[in-house]
Amino acid sequence: MTWCENNGIDYIFGLSGTKPLARKVDEVADDIRTRRAIENLPVLRGYTETRHKAKSWDRERRTVARIEATKLGLDIRFVVTSLDLGSAEWIYDSLYCARGQAENLIKLHKTQLASDRTSCRSALANQVRLVLHTAAYWLMLTVRDAIPKVRELATAEFATLRLRLLKIAARVVETTSRVRLAFAAACPEADLFRSLPGALLPLGP
Repeated sequence: MTWCENNGIDYIFGLSGTKPLARKVDEVADDIRTRRAIENLPVLRGYTETRHKAKSWDRERRTVARIEATKLGLDIRFVVTSLDLGSAEWIYDSLYCARGQAENLIKLHKTQLASDRTSCRSALANQVRLVLHTAAYWLMLTVRDAIPKVRELATAEFATLRLRLLKIAARVVETTSRVRLAFAAACPEADLFRSLPGALLPLGP
């Protein structure tokens, strides 16, 4: 953090909770916990911020807390940031959590599309393999984005899409003017297969 500040670089880092830090947000945490119990909600989330200086720090820094109350108790997460602008909720949900989503997308690229298989002897060949894996990633992401949001597959991982939409037995019938795919009458995603081609067509000029 000191290096970032000395070099004009803004940051948001996750911060481990400590008893002194927890005491600074205790009033807000107690309010959220009480309101959840009174309204009998399954979960209630709130945000607050404070100034905090750990023993190893040379200055106080802005610290944001995400406080979530459930029937099982409280869950408090902290982040420390150099940013002065933006609400506590925006700092945590829109900026910090976006980093976690980016990690999830990288995990999809690596583990579910096997992009870490760069075992060729040639560096150029490995680079081509990585480009092909990236093309597969964008193809899967485009298909998933075309699925209506009300369906469970709209948020499915790539491995699930592969099993439900790609590894499907079908009869291919070729004629001079078209290629027809005949699926089983009991295909569970039949209506989705009917709507996807139209959703994937490129938009006109």
